[in-house]
Amino acid sequence: MSPTSRLSSPRYYQSVSGALLFGVVWSIAEKECYPGGNLFGIIILFLCAVCGGKLVGLIQLPTLPPFPPLVGMLLAGLVLRNVPYVTEAVHIEQTWSAALRNVALAIILTRAGLGLDPSALSRLKAVCVRLAVGPCTVEALTVAVMSHFLMGLPWVWGFVLGFVLSAVSPAVVVPSMLLLQKDGYGVEKGIPTLLMAAGSFDDILAITAFTTSLGVAFASDSTWLNVMKGVLEVVGGSAAGLVLGLFICFFPSQDQEELVLRRSVMLLGLSVFAVFGSHVAGFSGAGGLCTLVMAFIAALGWGEAKGPVAAVVGRFWDIFQPLLFGLVGAQITVSTLDPNTVGLGMACLGTGLVIRVLFTFLMVFFGGFNTKEKLFISVAWLPKATVQAAIGSKALDMARVSGDEVLVKYGLDVLTVAVLAILTTAPIGALGIGLAGPRLLTRHPEDTHTPQKDMVTFESKL
Repeated sequence: MSPTSRLSSPRYYQSVSGALLFGVVWSIAEKECYPGGNLFGIIILFLCAVCGGKLVGLIQLPTLPPFPPLVGMLLAGLVLRNVPYVTEAVHIEQTWSAALRNVALAIILTRAGLGLDPSALSRLKAVCVRLAVGPCTVEALTVAVMSHFLMGLPWVWGFVLGFVLSAVSPAVVVPSMLLLQKDGYGVEKGIPTLLMAAGSFDDILAITAFTTSLGVAFASDSTWLNVMKGVLEVVGGSAAGLVLGLFICFFPSQDQEELVLRRSVMLLGLSVFAVFGSHVAGFSGAGGLCTLVMAFIAALGWGEAKGPVAAVVGRFWDIFQPLLFGLVGAQITVSTLDPNTVGLGMACLGTGLVIRVLFTFLMVFFGGFNTKEKLFISVAWLPKATVQAAIGSKALDMARVSGDEVLVKYGLDVLTVAVLAILTTAPIGALGIGLAGPRLLTRHPEDTHTPQKDMVTFESKL
């Protein structure tokens, strides 16, 4: 290959483009691009999280699917936070960290909304509601009681922790279900769509209840006002999502050039705006539900044309996934952890998970599923990652703003148990789905022509 051909290769072009982009940003931001600056910290964290995810993804045990890369991303952030000197150089302010986590939450909820199957959702709506509400509520109650008596948390903080832990992870469940759906497993009975839909509403319920509990914990208003605010967030978020979804069904119009790009920008822009705008308006629980409903309505209007838009959204998730889990790992300082908190937190988490699995099995009775399918749904309802990553540190952030050391301790306890939940349930849940899916679900005959291995990978490629 001639020197000219080498220089014109995509690899050289990408390297030069990356260097040029950094140069432009550096010339504008200056100190933020130096060690200790926010942009420098974000870049280093992103690169380390990507490498950590790839390394963990390479771990392969016989007859088992690969470990989920998000565990490596989380550990990368944890290491960067706790290595002397590196911690000072790789520093990201709380406002920057919170903003990036919220963007990631908006993207994964958008992706979940685009992946819903309306016909299966209509057929399984009763089971979907039971599956979304029952296990989430029961696990939150269990964790609240356990944390009150074991960890000494006040009741309201017990519910804060309970609703942080009760949300299932779209970062594990959504990619898992999309791949099983693609391979035809459980499609005939709509199991992938059921789990994606119920998982999304499970998350919305947990986030809304968490926001309400957090409002009570820091409240100056009455408890009933905060409860009514939570109900208003659900109604308002659904209505706003419906209106915005109908809007982007017709705008931009189908006769415009670069339609996929325009639709993707509009959808992602409105999703991020919904999440951040709801925070500004004081109704933070409404943003996630608005995003989910909007993406679902838009996908209905676009029909088969939603596929390319979903691919673009998936690309954005590939970028923000390492940032999200790296940032969460970077919230934990090992030297400040109380071994007592870790042990008691694991006891609360374990008890909540056992109750959740048993209750999930009960909730899918009379849904037309056989015993194997009920068992699979119970296993798929285990993993926790994205929501815990997105909201696990919010209580600590608010406590730090208040300046109350007691509240800071409660907030740190909540974050510690949330990180423990991610580290334990994400790999166990992903491996459980990988093993159980091909063995417990029936493969749809129409999809068996596609040659696939029984073992599938459940995270999007980095």
